[in-house]
Amino acid sequence: MSIRVLVVDDQALVRAGFRMILETQEDIEVVGESGDGAGAVEAALQLAPDVVLMDIRMPEMDGIAATRALTEGGGCGAGEGGGTGSVGPRIIILTTYDLDEYVFEALEAGASGFLLKDVRPEDLVQGVRVVAAGDALLAPAITRRLIAEFAGRAQRHPALEHDPRLDRLTPREREILGLMAKGLSNSEIASSAFVSENTVKTHVARIFDKLGLRDRVQAVIVAYDAGLVAPGSAAVGE
Repeated sequence: MSIRVLVVDDQALVRAGFRMILETQEDIEVVGESGDGAGAVEAALQLAPDVVLMDIRMPEMDGIAATRALTEGGGCGAGEGGGTGSVGPRIIILTTYDLDEYVFEALEAGASGFLLKDVRPEDLVQGVRVVAAGDALLAPAITRRLIAEFAGRAQRHPALEHDPRLDRLTPREREILGLMAKGLSNSEIASSAFVSENTVKTHVARIFDKLGLRDRVQAVIVAYDAGLVAPGSAAVGE
């Protein structure tokens, strides 16, 4: 079963280039294209892609608004390939600069990661596969910039005294969530918590399920919003 991809960008040449790269892969099918956010939402409802490659700056509706509409709407994704179910398609943000301020907003809106528009063909293909499999497409350095961004927001907007979402987690799961929010990989969490990496993966899956999270990006947001991790505590070695 192939991974169904919708390509969204206001430049026809960019769309054509991505389509050409992706369609060389036996396990990926480009099911449609759109030149703006509003068209992307409509196309996703009709075509049920597993993954959407989403430009940020577009006419009519930008990529952030379109991402929010698709992730909050739910049920518009899940073709035959990646099996995203009722949570809708997974979204990869396309941007020119990796420090684009809008990337943070898009990730907070529900995107699963981002790629630069000058990405190498093999990295584009791998990125689609990673996100379709349910993982976040973020390098450690990018994760840590996200952490710094959300830590700053937490300082400006203190968390509630108690967040009821955390009541769904066991003490061990809260510990694992806190370590994730500090930017640790599964292997680093395993070392810190003195458990196997497979055990960490099980805990992470349960955390995602209990809190309705799509990936590690949302885990970072929840942890800071809930006050589980204090701003300034996320200094992980580069």
